[in-house]
Amino acid sequence: MIKTKTPLLGWAFNDVLNELHQIVFEGVPGETPPFELTQLEREYIAYVLACYYQCGRCLDFHERAIKHIRNREQAPDWSWKEDLISATLFLHLDGMKLSQMEWTRWVTAWRSFARRIDFRHANLACYLAYAIGIARHDKHLMDLAFESISRANDSNERLKGIIRDIDGVVIFMKAATSKNRSDPTILNHLKSRGVTDV
Repeated sequence: MIKTKTPLLGWAFNDVLNELHQIVFEGVPGETPPFELTQLEREYIAYVLACYYQCGRCLDFHERAIKHIRNREQAPDWSWKEDLISATLFLHLDGMKLSQMEWTRWVTAWRSFARRIDFRHANLACYLAYAIGIARHDKHLMDLAFESISRANDSNERLKGIIRDIDGVVIFMKAATSKNRSDPTILNHLKSRGVTDV
């Protein structure tokens, strides 16, 4: 008989995280509103958040999901991984810590780079920027990204749905990346005291 270890936060917490993952990435028929962003777009956002939070388990999981979806959809070749990592590098810079001159230059450089991503996947760059803006509560970045998202969408319902989809991914990823990154440290702390049954 295989003995299964109870997670530190318990099975109920893990079940809630799994349910949240399903709501954010797959939806629940009859319970969740339809997605405005595709599953691939939501996975791209999740991948950038995993890069931003430096969570290896999340990076592996969402990279596999992206490869699976791209293969299923027979998506055109694109060095998506390199471009998303580059986007993360851009988005790590907190505009609130820059001078006005630096911010203006950053915006010009970001928009130039964003066109490269948008050429491959329309509007993805502003979705990524809005997600990182939410994650660190960066009003400058959120304002900049929202302006682009708003300009690209005439329908207020679609706009609301896009923002809802981005926000859902951010909320899930902040919880998941925090848990996945901190679990090994927590377990090592407990083991140092002789606690091994977690």
